[in-house]
Amino acid sequence: MHIVVIGSGMIGSSIAYECAKAGAKVTVFDAGAIGGKASAASFSWTNATSKNPRSYFALNVAGMRAHIELRRDFGGSPWFWQTGSLEWRTTQAGQEWQRDNFQQMSEWGYGVEWLDPRKLTEMEPDLDLDEIGAYPIAYYPEEGWVDPMVYSGWLLREARRRHGAAICPHTPITRVETKGERVEAVHTASGERVKADYVINCAGSQADADFGVEKLPLAPTVGILAFTPPVATTLRSQFHADDLNVRPDGAGRLMIQKASIEKRFDEARNLAADGPEAQELLDITRKIMPILEGVSIEAVRTTYRPMPKDGFPCVGAMPDLANYYVAVTHSGVTLAPYLGKALADEIVGGRRHKTLDPFAPHRFFADPSSDSASAELLGQQPVEG
Repeated sequence: MHIVVIGSGMIGSSIAYECAKAGAKVTVFDAGAIGGKASAASFSWTNATSKNPRSYFALNVAGMRAHIELRRDFGGSPWFWQTGSLEWRTTQAGQEWQRDNFQQMSEWGYGVEWLDPRKLTEMEPDLDLDEIGAYPIAYYPEEGWVDPMVYSGWLLREARRRHGAAICPHTPITRVETKGERVEAVHTASGERVKADYVINCAGSQADADFGVEKLPLAPTVGILAFTPPVATTLRSQFHADDLNVRPDGAGRLMIQKASIEKRFDEARNLAADGPEAQELLDITRKIMPILEGVSIEAVRTTYRPMPKDGFPCVGAMPDLANYYVAVTHSGVTLAPYLGKALADEIVGGRRHKTLDPFAPHRFFADPSSDSASAELLGQQPVEG
């Protein structure tokens, strides 16, 4: 069995590794460098908080567990930092939402607790307690973050070293060749034809490229991340204050993201490290972390985040092409190791994970009311993160 994977970000590398481990011949193609585009510019927060409906929550919990299980294959996980998340809201509406979410997460068995100011000071002394004030602080001890490029690099290296996978960066796919209701091969920009028993499209925001087959409807969003230079900080946990998200990024650097700034842009374009958006992100974060006084933003990255049209993951075989799969989701960082295992089980092992049923591609091409699993997603608004 030969499986072709299009895209080498976290999802593509996970699927490639697990399929190769399961015994398939695997070839990975990426139009650019290893790691893809969105993976290199992701806040990369592993979480299931506030993710409704229950099926979406359960899928993300499975992803979080899969990150821990993946350690067994490698004797560790140098890409994964399970340091917990802090959260507070400063508006009345935000605090009401936070209380409701806290209750729901608790009822669903998700790890969350309230922190008092003394405990917060002990945990993260670099945060200014006076600035945070008396706002209730929720702590999610099981959450964390991932270094996506290290993750993709490790999994693809081991897919090649242990299991013989072929990794082909800078090799765009221009066409997926079909015959009847099956994929026969893929064609590269250089004119090479590569036969395939299965093709899995993990191209993220580019998954709707014109490959000559039916396209998955996407609605990518703009992502903007700012990075500080190395700072002498002891911050371990990421924190989420209203729509501001901050986490460590290794070697003392901090990563900063704010949803309301991203929503000003309808296209991803280069932003200057000394531009107004970068300064705004720094000023907001500096109020909470005075240790940033005198620090400037070192770099800003922008990207398109992969997002199926309804905002939920889309994973499985496309209608009318039983051996052409897609795996596209905004929650790729959390879900990647689970999706790798689930699709390897399905394609190589013939065992479909029912957890994926509500998120199959056919929901975009048929009447959702005819499928109770997919109908569960109707009217839901997935939380970005």
